[in-house]
Order: sequence, then C-alpha cells, then structure tokens
Amino acid sequence: MSEARDNTFSHIPVLLNEVLEGLNIKKDGIYVDGTLGGAGHSAEIYKRLENGTLIGIDQDGDAIKAAAKHLNEAGAELKEPAGAITGNSISTDHIAPVWISDTDTKKKAFIFRSNYEFFDKVLDAAGVKGVDGILLDLGVSSYQLDTPERGFTYNTDTMLDMRMDDRQTKTAYNIVNEYSESELYRIIRDYGEDRFAKNIAKHICEARKNKLIETTFELNELIKAAIPAKIRATGGHPSKRTYQAIRIELNRELEVLENSIDRMIERLNDGGRLCVITFHSLEDRIVKNKFNTAEKPCICPPDFPVCVCNRKSKGRHLTHKPVVPDETEEETNPRSKCSKLRIFEKRG
Repeated sequence: MSEARDNTFSHIPVLLNEVLEGLNIKKDGIYVDGTLGGAGHSAEIYKRLENGTLIGIDQDGDAIKAAAKHLNEAGAELKEPAGAITGNSISTDHIAPVWISDTDTKKKAFIFRSNYEFFDKVLDAAGVKGVDGILLDLGVSSYQLDTPERGFTYNTDTMLDMRMDDRQTKTAYNIVNEYSESELYRIIRDYGEDRFAKNIAKHICEARKNKLIETTFELNELIKAAIPAKIRATGGHPSKRTYQAIRIELNRELEVLENSIDRMIERLNDGGRLCVITFHSLEDRIVKNKFNTAEKPCICPPDFPVCVCNRKSKGRHLTHKPVVPDETEEETNPRSKCSKLRIFEKRG
C-alpha cells in the first residue's frame, strides 16, 4: 500500500468517553482492542496507561499501518520487528506481531494482524493469560467506506470487493455471481433484513445469465429494478441493505462475533470488562443475548425442579439499556447515529 493511502486512514472514535469510562482503565492493566482500525480508541487507552500493556488486533493491512503511526504519536515507540507478517497467507499459524513497542518503554504496545476471532492465539503469542479490558468496535471504518477500490460503498462505481482482509481470495464478486438464488435470498433476508430479498436475488440471478456482475453500479441497477419505485422514493438508498448483507456474509461478521464473546469473557481478569459497540440490530441482539446468558447463574428450563446445568454467573451485564451517542456526537460524527455500546464485567 502506498503512503498516500496509509495517511488517509482516519477514524473518529465512536462513543470515546463512554468506552474509556466503560473499560474502567487501570494504569497497570492489560487491554485489547480487537478492532484496532486507525487506533482512535486505542491511542486514548494507551495514554492512560503507566506500566500497562495495549494489544491491538486488526485484519486490515492499511489500518495497521495507520494505527502504528497514530500510536507512535501517542508515545508508543512501535517498531516493525524482524520477521513481521508481510505475506498473503491468512492461516491461523500466522499469529505474530506486526509492530511491537520499544523494550525500554515502561508501558508496552503490540499490534497483530489477525481477525479478532483468533484473539486467544494473539494473547498466547504475547505471553498474556488474562486481560483487564477488551474493546470491539464493529463498525466499518470511514476509510473502508470512502476508499472506492475497497468496494464497500454503493456511491462509487468500482469492482465488487468488500474484503476486510485483502489477503482473503473470496470477494463480494464471488458471492454475487456464484451463490444460488436461494442462498442470495437467505443472506439478503437474514443479514440485510430486506423485505424485497426474494425479488433482489431473482433479478441478480436472471442478469448474470447474460453477463457476470462486476461492478457496484451494475449491482445497484439490479437492486433498484427489484424494489418498487414508491418504496425507493422514501426508503433511502435501495442498495444499503443488500450491501450490508453481502459484507456480513463475506467477512463472516456475525459468526465471528457469536463465537468470540464467551471466550473473551473467560480471558478477562476478575473485574475486567468487555465493551462492544454495534451498529445494527443483528449484532446488538447477539451481544445482548450473550451478555445476559453469561450473567445468569442458571439456564435450566423454568419447569425443572432443580438446577442441572451447574452454571455459575460469569459477572454482570452493566448495560441492559445500551449506551448511545448524544445529540452533539451525532451531529459531529454522523456515522455514530446507529451505534450502541454494551458492557460486561467479569466477576468470580
């Protein structure tokens, strides 16, 4: 990636003050940012440490370069170690630091290129057993949305891509052109929650019989044709829900989230906190249900005379009503409008 592109990766951290308060940062604590991005949140976490450790994880190569720059501006003194990951493999064997802080600094920082679903391997590689806080910010970054060649946006005519990790070979193009009509219907219905999912899937499959669908604008036209004009006039951009569905499917976003939360709670130290920022109802529902289940000491059916699950509560779900941005933040950072923060505190 060119330096010009690296320097354009910026990220206005959503719910920053609420996250910092929610993590309850200790000066000597160990904190993990599982979705590092441009290090908007992490830089502020790092500034609050004295002899603690920050571990950043991101699968986006551009994000890692920008994050290292941002954290160095915050005093992290990160350097690229010998043997840093530069290859194209996304094998889970390639869990190694891409950037590490100077050994002379009292507080430490590490950046790993990986999906946060492999955070266990990351912690093991860093020699860390338990942590005092974990942050997940599940939003698509401004850089990813605003860089046309990444193929996340329906506002620019570009190749269909949408990969969070460009080492991955499968792209949005493969989903649009290779999934069956029933598979397309399923993901647009379930992940996009679009009531016209069946018709959109049908239009896509009919069109690709004559020509493969290669660009965002080609896909836009098919989606537009599948949605009644009256609805298009009042319902926002017609492609929004379908693009969300394809992106979630391609990057396995809900699957990764579902499979990670319980394991993250297990790796928290007593009193440690897991903070998750979501941006749509599908994500929020998963986080809420996982936190509520972890809080319950028993999950046996209510008609059981005695407990047979032998579960113990993992801690407290501190945000049964999620934290949302105030009007000022929504005005200054429009992309924060749909965000919700939930916090779980480990106990026991």
